[in-house]
Amino acid sequence: MSTTETTTATEHQKLWDLIKDIKFGMFTHRHASGMMHSQPLTTQNKNMDEGNRLYFFISRSSEMARHIVEDDNVNVSYADTGDDSYVSVSGKALIVEDMGKKEALWSPMAKAWFPGGPNDPDVALLEVLINHAEYWDVKESKMVQVAKMLTAAVTGNPPEKMGDHKELRM
Repeated sequence: MSTTETTTATEHQKLWDLIKDIKFGMFTHRHASGMMHSQPLTTQNKNMDEGNRLYFFISRSSEMARHIVEDDNVNVSYADTGDDSYVSVSGKALIVEDMGKKEALWSPMAKAWFPGGPNDPDVALLEVLINHAEYWDVKESKMVQVAKMLTAAVTGNPPEKMGDHKELRM
């Protein structure tokens, strides 16, 4: 069962808890031709104190930077298959000119991609303002999941609820 609601502080924290340890999110944006394009990006947030925003470092001269100016609707998806948790966030993307934020988010991982540091003129801070999020978080063991699926296959009835599924309006 899925519900849609305005997010609460608890749900906001749950969303962050599901994505904070996932190294890469798949960032999807639309080309002018209409084709969707995805690529892995490292989420730079240290926590969700940034409100409904996710941050990424990208190359200012990249194709992605050009495309989000044309169409700012984006999606970032996260998957932790070991914990059976999955998150999809949709929102608006923009390049923000905030040197203080760049410096606050800078990390050794970012330096690996941008050796010139946060002052490098090609380093762009990409902000995604989340307006919708959805997650699936399964807590049952793999054996319980298989048992529920087998029962569903034998009985012809849908499987019992397996974990939490929630939609959030941010």
